[in-house]
Amino acid sequence: MPKQKTCKAVAKRVKVTKTGKIKRKRAFASHIMGKKSAKRKRHLRKPKLIDKSDVRRIKRLMPGV
Repeated sequence: MPKQKTCKAVAKRVKVTKTGKIKRKRAFASHIMGKKSAKRKRHLRKPKLIDKSDVRRIKRLMPGV
C-alpha cells in the first residue's frame, strides 16, 4: 500500500503544537489595516487554535501528525 501524502496546502497554513493541538493564523490581518483599531490589529497578530470540530478533518489531511 502506498504512503499517504501530506496535503501541502494545509501544512503551510497550520502548525502542530507539542501537545498535539493545531494552531492557525487569524483571518483579516493582511491588508486594509488603516480602518481597523489598534486593539483589533493587536489581537489579529495572535495565533488561534483550530476548533475541535475541525481537528479530525485537518489531521486526516496531515498524516503522521
